[in-house]
This record gives sequence, C-alpha cells and structure tokens, in this order.
Amino acid sequence: MVLPLPPRITLAALSQLAKPLPDVELHGIDVGWYIVRLHRDDSVSLLVDSQGDTKRFSGTQWVSRTLAPLGFTHGILTWADAADEMIGHPTQPVSAQQRLQHGVRVAFVTRH
Repeated sequence: MVLPLPPRITLAALSQLAKPLPDVELHGIDVGWYIVRLHRDDSVSLLVDSQGDTKRFSGTQWVSRTLAPLGFTHGILTWADAADEMIGHPTQPVSAQQRLQHGVRVAFVTRH
C-alpha cells in the first residue's frame, strides 16, 4: 500500500518516496513563476524548501533540472484559476483532477 503524500514536502523527502512516483503539476502562478504540486491518489503535496516555504521556479526548465535527477520524466503545466468577482458570478473551483486532465504535458529533458 502506498502512503498518502504529506501536505508539504521537501526535495530530500521527495527523493525518499516509495514507488510509484507521484504525478507532477507545474502550476503557473504569475509573470513566469511556477510552483510544484505532487499528486498521488487523492493526496496533494506542495514542494517546499528546508524552511517550509513554497519553492518557486522562474521557468519550467528549472523544475526539470530539479526533478529529473530524482526519476521524474514529465509534469503537467497548469495555470491559476480565474474568476470574475466583479460581477458576482458564482464559479466552482477547479479540482486537482480537472487541472491535471486539461493541463499541458511538459517533458523533463534538459540539454546543456
């Protein structure tokens, strides 16, 4: 049985996870910044640094260079939800499964 992911995970802890590896979500937040969420079954974990702060990347290539050595081969690029609060239109949040299903696959291949 594979254990659920913790809500926050460091690279050191990620490198120690038992197989199968979780799915990787590269979540675009704004102006070229990305955060990484890891998905396994119904659990979602945010990649954090050793101080517990969210790791931010300035490009998908930096995510690739960080995760490829740990055995990850690809991720799914997603974007922040947007809702028009100005007109008061009720909008249901997008689920993690919907984000991954409609995201863009990104291969973790880095050439130097």
